[in-house]
Amino acid sequence: MTPHNHTPGGSGFYGLGIAPRILSILDTLNFTTPTPIQEQAIPVAIEGKDVVGIAQTGTGKTLAFGVPMIQRIGQIKGKGLVVLPTRELAHQVDESLRKIGRTLGLRTALLIGGAAMGPQIGALRRNPHIVIGTPGRIIDHLEQKILSLKDTSIMVLDEADRMLDMGFAPQIQKIFAALPVERQTMLFSATMPHEIMKMATRYMALPIRVEVAPSGTAAEGVTQEIFIIPKNDKNRLLDKLLVDYRGSTLIFTRTKHMAKRLTRAIRSMGHSGAEIHSNRSLSQRREALDGFRSGKYRVLVATDIASRGIDVRGIELVINYDLPASSDDYVHRIGRTGRAGAGGHAISFAAPNERNEVRSIERLIKKALPVSQLPELPPERPPVPGMRLDREFAPRPFARAGARPFNRGGGRGGFGASRPAWRGRR
Repeated sequence: MTPHNHTPGGSGFYGLGIAPRILSILDTLNFTTPTPIQEQAIPVAIEGKDVVGIAQTGTGKTLAFGVPMIQRIGQIKGKGLVVLPTRELAHQVDESLRKIGRTLGLRTALLIGGAAMGPQIGALRRNPHIVIGTPGRIIDHLEQKILSLKDTSIMVLDEADRMLDMGFAPQIQKIFAALPVERQTMLFSATMPHEIMKMATRYMALPIRVEVAPSGTAAEGVTQEIFIIPKNDKNRLLDKLLVDYRGSTLIFTRTKHMAKRLTRAIRSMGHSGAEIHSNRSLSQRREALDGFRSGKYRVLVATDIASRGIDVRGIELVINYDLPASSDDYVHRIGRTGRAGAGGHAISFAAPNERNEVRSIERLIKKALPVSQLPELPPERPPVPGMRLDREFAPRPFARAGARPFNRGGGRGGFGASRPAWRGRR
């Protein structure tokens, strides 16, 4: 795989090989300065070369593959296919491509699960230039012979690492098997695990690698801290933080059940909140996301599966209520804040027995997470009506006599006086 570094000859999007008509559209849409991934990927992709792009969500990947795809489809008269892991991401990509291609007569078809088949079949019958969809629904249309990929000349696989994490490898293999051998392939991923390398080798022809942030790099401009806290006290700390931080807040949980319960608890604290996870319908997820984007909801509670579809500017705070199952997911989570050069803050809750998970994250991001001393917590709130008082929400039991506190003295951050007991040898 050939690394590539491009230095544009002109300012803005000029000098990247973009056709004048599309440049004019980008100007009209107020796209004036390309992001690093756009700067590097667009010239290579316009030349028709296979591309492997390594970049976090929210770095401008849609334009990085969308502009070359629209331009080349107009030149070579082929069709495009974009495959994404979540419905929300597919929606966003569809909206972005239609904005750019509207005046060019571009037609798209959006194929996602949780939506009626009828309108999708109608969109396919109108002979779209670009098909955008999630793996499962694309396979459904292929198996029913409603969709054919034989005329596809450009294929994009976005958030490839996430798709593999979600178990989509068999569907992706089926999709590749239905594509012509002669095609341009672009693969974008936030990380570059071995499985992605294998995929690139198998399905791509001498791809050019463009990388704007090393694999596992945490978002620049995001300050991070961690609280060591028993599970039973998490809600009290969250209550305190939501009062102290008044901006838009994105909270991550490991499970959809916890997301639901936590959203109810947040509302009982007097904050406007919504939830987004796989148990919510497509319309419910869109309403939650649109409400969060517009300010109707100050707090959005999400699971990792839903998080890749959250492309919202201006998120001030990310809270990891539960640590993620994978260290890579930590990077994806905190990357929801601090976008487009803005500052952001990420706070994580870790139980005393989660030392290994914390160390794994630290190894990935190549730095220690500052441990903050617990503030004075507000009193336990009465249970929300109808909510089961289980371990997550139960009042904290009295500490047993002689129990050693996790943090001793000290102030905020670092590993001095407030160093937790398990911060010993590595």
